[in-house]
Amino acid sequence: MPDIPNYLRGNEIRQTFLDFYSQRQHQVLPSASLVPEDPTVLLTIAGMLPFKPIFLGQRQSEFPRATTAQKCIRNNDIENVGRTARHHTFFEMLGNFSFGDYFKEQAIAWAWELSTEVFGLPPERLVVSVFRDDDEAFGIWRDKIGIPAHRIQRLGEEDNYWKSGPTGPCGPCSEIYYDFHPELGDESIDLEDDTRFIEFYNLVFMEYNQDAEGNRTPLEKQNIDTGMGLERMAQILQQVPNNYETDLIFPIVKTAAEIAGVNYSKSNEKTK
Repeated sequence: MPDIPNYLRGNEIRQTFLDFYSQRQHQVLPSASLVPEDPTVLLTIAGMLPFKPIFLGQRQSEFPRATTAQKCIRNNDIENVGRTARHHTFFEMLGNFSFGDYFKEQAIAWAWELSTEVFGLPPERLVVSVFRDDDEAFGIWRDKIGIPAHRIQRLGEEDNYWKSGPTGPCGPCSEIYYDFHPELGDESIDLEDDTRFIEFYNLVFMEYNQDAEGNRTPLEKQNIDTGMGLERMAQILQQVPNNYETDLIFPIVKTAAEIAGVNYSKSNEKTK
């Protein structure tokens, strides 16, 4: 693992995110328990879960905006753990939330400002996706942010419509991807190519409630629920090949290799 300046280390990335939204009137809250109050899920799988009653209008929030670094156990896509170098059973989700306060335009503007001006990601290395029918989000990215239309991908419900489960709050989403190989050009952007692109920030426009029959009705308020993967942002900023070689995880890998008597740096990619 390369020597990483302190401002690029995982702890600093986490604090920078929280500070950014705190300065924009978001209440900073601690990570909720991994054992949720919600009886419909086994574990806390996302940063929005503690706020689910607020999104559904079952409980009033003490504040219109919040930001958290939520510890998560993502058992609902556990089949990807070990198959990719960017999925984990346990991870941290950095999030900013609006409870009927701001909506798409402000959420997109702040996400872009944080990504490009604060974390310093080159705009030309970023690609975004929107739900196929979300003309409003597409227009904001193109006309307000200035992203060329060919770098805004319209994707279907499987990729760009977020649901907390079979029932509950849901809505279209927009995701920001980092391009590791911009030299390949824009002629055929394939966001499924995980050797080139990594999704690191998901903006969910939480405005519907889905019932057991799959029917969706508008929520009382239009809400924002976002998630930035701390480990993924660390991989990008630290310019390492995968999440496991970031300063957040590599000390564990290094210790395990030493105990096993394995030279990690000389191991092949499959072994790593």
